[in-house]
Amino acid sequence: MLTVLVVAEPPGQGPQQEPDSSLEVLHARDAEEAVEKLARNRRIDAVLVLSQAEAPAIVAAIREDVLAPPPIFLAEGSPQIPGTRALAAREPARLVELVAQELAG
Repeated sequence: MLTVLVVAEPPGQGPQQEPDSSLEVLHARDAEEAVEKLARNRRIDAVLVLSQAEAPAIVAAIREDVLAPPPIFLAEGSPQIPGTRALAAREPARLVELVAQELAG
């Protein structure tokens, strides 16, 4: 099972439908909550940042506070941030699917 942490403000911005059973989606509303969830949950395989305007701050907070963060993905149209992976989609459910595909290889 893959676990993806979706960071989005407002919280309802994340995927509205449940992904398939091989994928678990966790939610965080901001950088602080994302760092907290990453610290408490070592099984998170990837982070998907949907908050485009806040993406640089969220990525910086994760890198500052998490020793070995999982891969960080951004939605299409987000600012380019070195060390992150941009995905060619904007719809949250599609982005989660693309993250799962990237992780599966």
